[in-house]
Amino acid sequence: MENKKVKIVTIGGGSSYTPELMEGFIKRYEQLPIKEIWLVDIEEGKEKLEIVGKMAQRMWDASPYDVKVYLTLDRKEALRDADFVTTQFRVGLLDARIKDERIPFSYGLLGQETNGAGGIFKAFRTIPVILDIVEDMKKLCPNAWLINFTNPSGMVTEAIHRYGKWEKAIGLCNVPIMSIMTEPKLINSELDDLIYKFAGLNHFHWHKVMDKNGNDVTLEIIEKMLQGDGGMPANVHKVPFFKEQLDKMNLIPCAYHSYYYRQEEMLKHGLEEYNTIGTRGQQVKQTEAELFELYKDINLDHKPEQLSKRGGAHYSDAACETIASIYGNKNTKIVVSTKNNGAIPDLPEDCVVEVSSLIGAAGALPIAFGSLHPAEKGWLQLMKNMELCVCEAAVTGDYGLALQAFAMNPLIPAGETAKKVLDELLIAHKKYLPQFADKIAALEAAGITIKDEIVKNL
Repeated sequence: MENKKVKIVTIGGGSSYTPELMEGFIKRYEQLPIKEIWLVDIEEGKEKLEIVGKMAQRMWDASPYDVKVYLTLDRKEALRDADFVTTQFRVGLLDARIKDERIPFSYGLLGQETNGAGGIFKAFRTIPVILDIVEDMKKLCPNAWLINFTNPSGMVTEAIHRYGKWEKAIGLCNVPIMSIMTEPKLINSELDDLIYKFAGLNHFHWHKVMDKNGNDVTLEIIEKMLQGDGGMPANVHKVPFFKEQLDKMNLIPCAYHSYYYRQEEMLKHGLEEYNTIGTRGQQVKQTEAELFELYKDINLDHKPEQLSKRGGAHYSDAACETIASIYGNKNTKIVVSTKNNGAIPDLPEDCVVEVSSLIGAAGALPIAFGSLHPAEKGWLQLMKNMELCVCEAAVTGDYGLALQAFAMNPLIPAGETAKKVLDELLIAHKKYLPQFADKIAALEAAGITIKDEIVKNL
């Protein structure tokens, strides 16, 4: 593919993250000569698409490179002959996220966009849409790579491979690269002096670190990490892990493990926000409104600092470097969601895992990590099988399987309350869950309603 001018399509192009993506492409233009970028959105996102699209064009115009940004609501028009398709969309927009958060919190359960009940429902809404995109790609750009950043990224990428049968797909997240960028300075090292190995699932991985002589420095980083935030994303409340637990595992968990290892404290904090300033989604809605006001400024031609408040730091480093590495066959080491292929022996070879990989023209070549110890292995196998239940339920609309996924999820105490949360979320999102239409109709006929007043008014 190298030396060919590149067409890139971004679905969800009206996202506030798009300037981050443009910045990453501009930085890498000499490695990745882009001919055109198409930003795609839906009718409800038209206004934001036009605002951020003009901003994106200004960024390119301020660069030395002649790249045209096209805006469209017609996905098929954009996809024709694309080389790379990136996905960063949110089905139901931010109001859907707020429902995912507030309905569980109203029952005293964690509400979060990629974990617990909210994460499951985001997958239910997203997976049918990503599979429709894959079907369009099969017809319009059969040789394109699909680079997915849509959350829950691991489950969405699993569905692309398992049900979409699309092998040229890689899932991405900015959390691993945040660790890689921030941890070396904790031990007065440079990134090039350290060797990182990641293994697990999206938002549920662990990593270990060696120096260039092969000495394990994981515990040294843990010691320093516990004295600060250790590169936690802006969207995850900072509750320190227990030192004794980390010392025993000799692995560094990702920030989202806080929801599992410190579930009590994270739930307490989430409920406090729910009852006072509003959930994270409500806060982000305000941040997004401020960002789009900035993007309207015809003199703004660079990514504003305020974008870092969205929690997507280093997004472009993950997405753009992956694309540049495929294009140039660079074999760059990047943490991605891809087929396991034996990298983690504790999971089936054909399932999607998040693991350190070499990225080149053939895609992701996962680097073997080896088996995990019993505690991490147990967590991993439970979470992966829960994900597989979620993916199947998202495709089939099987209510019993959705209940199974809820019962398996460690953040959802199984029982009557869990079923009430499931039922309310089905009704709240009925517009985006046609696969569950019959069950939703039955619930409404039985008089099931949403009890959260803010959600009712969204």
